[in-house]
Amino acid sequence: MSNQYKLKKVAYSVGLGLLVSAGSTFAQESQVMEEVVATGSRLQGTAAAVIEERKNQAFVADILGSEQISRTGDSDAASALRRVTGLTLVDGKFIYVRGLGQRYSSARLNGASIPSPDLTRNVIPLDIFPANVIESLSVQKAYSPNMPAAFGGGNVDIRTKAIPTEFVAGIQVAVEGNTNNSDGYTYNRDENGIPQALTDAIPQYRGNFGLASIISQDNLVSGDTTAADQASAVNKTLAKSLPRNLALKDESLDPNYSAQAFIGNSFDEEYFGGQIGFLASLAYDNKWTYSDRSNAVTSATPVDNCSTELATADDILNTCYDTYAESEMTTEEERVNGLFSVGYKLDTHSISYTKIYIEDNEDESEISIFQNPSQNISIAADNEADRTHSFVYEERTLDVDQFRGQHTFLDYMGVGVDWQYTESRAETENPLNVQYEFTDTFDNGTYTGSLIDGAQGRANYQFVDMEDNMKSWGGNVTLPLTFKNLEVELKGGWDFIDRARIYTTSSFFLDNNRSTTLVNDDISNVLSITNYLTDEFIDDNMLISFNEPIAPEADDYLAAQKIDAGYAAFDVFYKGIWRISGGLRYEAFKQVSLSSSSLIFTEEDLNNFYSEDDILNGTVNDDDFYPALSLTYIGGDDYQLRFGYGETVVRPDLREVVPVAYDDPLTDIRTFGNATLSSTTLKNYDLRYELYFDDGDNLAFSAFYKDITNPIETTLSVGDASYTANFTNGDTGEVYGVEAEWLYDLSWVSDGFFTSGNITLSDSEVVVDAASAGNLTNTEKRMTGHSQYVVNMQLSYDSANGNHSGSLVYNVFGERIIASGINGREDAYEQPFNSLDATYSYFPDFNTTVKLTLKNLLGEDQEVTQDGIDVRTRSIGTTVKLSYRYDF
Repeated sequence: MSNQYKLKKVAYSVGLGLLVSAGSTFAQESQVMEEVVATGSRLQGTAAAVIEERKNQAFVADILGSEQISRTGDSDAASALRRVTGLTLVDGKFIYVRGLGQRYSSARLNGASIPSPDLTRNVIPLDIFPANVIESLSVQKAYSPNMPAAFGGGNVDIRTKAIPTEFVAGIQVAVEGNTNNSDGYTYNRDENGIPQALTDAIPQYRGNFGLASIISQDNLVSGDTTAADQASAVNKTLAKSLPRNLALKDESLDPNYSAQAFIGNSFDEEYFGGQIGFLASLAYDNKWTYSDRSNAVTSATPVDNCSTELATADDILNTCYDTYAESEMTTEEERVNGLFSVGYKLDTHSISYTKIYIEDNEDESEISIFQNPSQNISIAADNEADRTHSFVYEERTLDVDQFRGQHTFLDYMGVGVDWQYTESRAETENPLNVQYEFTDTFDNGTYTGSLIDGAQGRANYQFVDMEDNMKSWGGNVTLPLTFKNLEVELKGGWDFIDRARIYTTSSFFLDNNRSTTLVNDDISNVLSITNYLTDEFIDDNMLISFNEPIAPEADDYLAAQKIDAGYAAFDVFYKGIWRISGGLRYEAFKQVSLSSSSLIFTEEDLNNFYSEDDILNGTVNDDDFYPALSLTYIGGDDYQLRFGYGETVVRPDLREVVPVAYDDPLTDIRTFGNATLSSTTLKNYDLRYELYFDDGDNLAFSAFYKDITNPIETTLSVGDASYTANFTNGDTGEVYGVEAEWLYDLSWVSDGFFTSGNITLSDSEVVVDAASAGNLTNTEKRMTGHSQYVVNMQLSYDSANGNHSGSLVYNVFGERIIASGINGREDAYEQPFNSLDATYSYFPDFNTTVKLTLKNLLGEDQEVTQDGIDVRTRSIGTTVKLSYRYDF
């Protein structure tokens, strides 16, 4: 192990020690639902169970059961949650609740907080949780004191599969195809990561170094001609250590496929008279995706007919865009996940241990042609364009160990205690992230060759390593009391979180030391153009530059976080008609964030990095009380009327308060943190009317309002060819709207049919002070990511004999701001995406299920517009999936 690697681990352990660990994290009592199987209506039977749980909640919540997830054919938690009222899905990973961005939603696993493997966000990308480990999803939209105070739009609790009461076992296999995936681009991936020689050289040669720096650092004789030759040899040896055999190949893509196996059972234990049970699940899937994309920056002064049919393609390119890029991207996603649970139950006591391991690897290759009409660099005007070949491989893992217990002491007034202790680790690595840049030449639109010029960064390499560790422990104590007309439950609990994250990145440029060099003039060889970096070519033309910034600039950071919380709450039923619930939560929040030009330190660097002033400047201490109240009128079994109020907080992400730069994968914009960000506070109001019918039908109407102080918004700056982003606190913000949802039997039309769905109509406004708004065109606007409407509709059928079931599922969201407009440009809006999916399941016997799933039947593509013209597009394609499951 290298000395630098040891120091890196020392830095991590010191970062953990910046905050003293104490306490444990609250775990909400896990509510496990047994699967309901009905031969007449599979989904309606299971829906009745989750509706009953929702009905019994003191605070507004929506529940999505495993059978409902299976019904829609969704493969992970993120895609399943877009079916919930008021939720929209962004980038296939992040959930927006009631029009509030991903920072305003949080996720927990069986009531415990866990870290995020996402490199750019604190929130968990929910696509990492496969459907096969999920028992149910609970989305609580009204704050209650037993929830973390960091509560904006809502909290998602992912509940994993429960230990079965009897023997279960099964296998499932599936194959899937996409209409886009006939061909794509593959390459020989290098997964070795940063070469050790470069790791060792970072402390010595950090900064954009040249030959003179090597001469100085290696004590070579200055001015001696042999010294320059020696320095050049050192430089080129380091350059040759980089991965270079990355040529693209145009090939037919393999079909997507997946496999899963599970087994579980429970046994009576005779010594104490209890029961021991276990559940084990293992799954693997491999998925290819090909898409055509475009990305553009609009002109600051576009012509009037940019958005009309009168403009030709050349007119739009040359007068409506400052820059325009078209690309082809091929993505391979490989996922392995395993779940193991073991538990013991004795009378009214139970304990369990759950292990969850998820490995999610994503490999992207992309070819882009970039034109810059504002500088007359385009195929049409100048017979020239920039070409980029990109290769990005990312490995994400989530490792969770969780212990839980539930105890009811019948001899002591029925006191109930539940607790949990969870240790989790999220790791993300980019062992390969390289971008090759060329200039293509054309003759009347015909390709003639590619060259590299003498500018910096003809080949850009970046290696990223992030590790996020969290300990979460806590519990709840409940005391039920009964009086003449009152049923009272007193509840208290504790909640502790200790967290530490280390993020390091190292980047390097390979630069052409000549003015221009031709590297390809064969159109048949353009895909393998990246093979030009041979040893001989590097010896003759290339030098490596370390792109490690020098203080005060930074691209690495270390952060530690500690939350100590406790709450007291009550739940009172009066004559079975009125229910009032509420309480008060106290939360002490501490965070330290330290940035550096490099976290691979020398001993001297360690002393400088942990200076008292730097630690104090990067420290946040915040403690407050957060009240919540819910009032429910219960009209028998027929209806309920609810009112809720809560005060909550949304804190900046760890990365947003560190002055380091990163590329946001959602916007492709270079983004910088802001150490002066403050937390956002919210006052939340909810009103809900629920109707329940004897046959299981139900209908609910909701209204909500959120008063927001110091909302965190993104501000932009522009250099015409590209944007950069920063964060600032707005002055005020608000979100308000109404929701409706239903489940309704259609047997009066035809036996076996029923419908379910939801509609949300809402609006929002945020005000950003002009002094901190940067170049924003609109300082008063809708909140980023907010959709004014969300619609989910589902038409389903269950045959009377139980052998057939099917669903037609529709989802659409209203346009939403994905990036704020600047310098007179209007805001950029992601356009509505009309998603129509269908599933059909055939049950030839009690043990077998054959399912056909069709996704995006309308063939919609993703589209972002600004000033009425496209600035980003992405083809999606239609997928067809066939799966077979057998339960033993």
